[in-house]
Amino acid sequence: MQIIVIFITLTLLGMAGITFINWLTFARLGRAPAPLTWPQVSILIPARNEATVIEATLRHLLTQDYPHLEIILLDDHSTDETAMIAQRLAQSNQRLRIISGQPLPPNWLGKNWACQQLGQAARGEWLIFTDADVQWSPLAVRAVIAEAWHTKADLLTVWPTQQTVTWAERLTVPLMALVVLGYLPWPLVHHTPSPMFAAANGQCLAFRRAAYQRIGGHAPVAHQVLEDVLLARFIKAQGLCLRMVDGAGLIHCRMYYDWLSVRDGYSKNILAGYGGRVSLLLLATLFHWLIFLGPWLWLVVDYEKAAILIALGLVIRALTAHLTRQRWYDAWLMPPSVILMTRIAMQAIWWRWRYGGPLWKGRVVQ
Repeated sequence: MQIIVIFITLTLLGMAGITFINWLTFARLGRAPAPLTWPQVSILIPARNEATVIEATLRHLLTQDYPHLEIILLDDHSTDETAMIAQRLAQSNQRLRIISGQPLPPNWLGKNWACQQLGQAARGEWLIFTDADVQWSPLAVRAVIAEAWHTKADLLTVWPTQQTVTWAERLTVPLMALVVLGYLPWPLVHHTPSPMFAAANGQCLAFRRAAYQRIGGHAPVAHQVLEDVLLARFIKAQGLCLRMVDGAGLIHCRMYYDWLSVRDGYSKNILAGYGGRVSLLLLATLFHWLIFLGPWLWLVVDYEKAAILIALGLVIRALTAHLTRQRWYDAWLMPPSVILMTRIAMQAIWWRWRYGGPLWKGRVVQ
């Protein structure tokens, strides 16, 4: 028992240390000076059955205060009104162009193939891939390009401010910040060449065109669910410059709207995060039960020591939420959050056993 307590203590102290380092070095969008000249930028949006959000997304992008901008949306064989809505907006704004996706080739996932086509169609010096549900404030593109110029980035990935409303969202979505800020020291991402220290968020990937072409576009990740992280690793493997920055409210996103969308969205990616290995996912689930739920169970044995470990875990959860503009006081909900993530892990394992891969937008992602 004592060995387990020592393990939990050291783990939480390590996470607290990494979180503190990231708190000191956390880059935020909107603080970089403007470049001498503003380059041509292409905003690239793959869209499949996004009729409920696409009009708001495009209207926000069309209000961008940026001098040299094109916006290209690829309709990926939508069966709803996505293409019609986008075409209607394009008729009144020359900066917006709509293209239709080509048939999906063998060994490609839908989104990756859509992004590959968008990259080929773009004319900009900078290629910014973003999702159909990401909202951009009017100065956001300027802030992204200024940050990329100031940091000399070849790939700048922005972590949008996540909006959460329902309890399912509040219990799960902020854990993304916990993973990034609690496990990954940002200075090692920025200042070491190892691809092991790389992360990215596909909601906003800003590539220098030359760097994107150098790694082969999306072709090297054609069949990968976690294409964003792998693209970041390829950038570092080529000796190019990867930078990460918080969206700071300039770019924000509400990824999910209810428990089913939360469950399916995270279940789609969670196994890929562990190399597709069910055994590693189960070990990770056990690990998080141990460090975040174990101290609560230990209260009946040694109240004082357990209370210290519980407080340490809650501080880590609260601080990572505060740094990313989430509700810090939801840290008290960490135990049910771990339980919900366990349910999501079980969903991913079930899909693997039943279908061979996760289900997403009517497709089996294999």
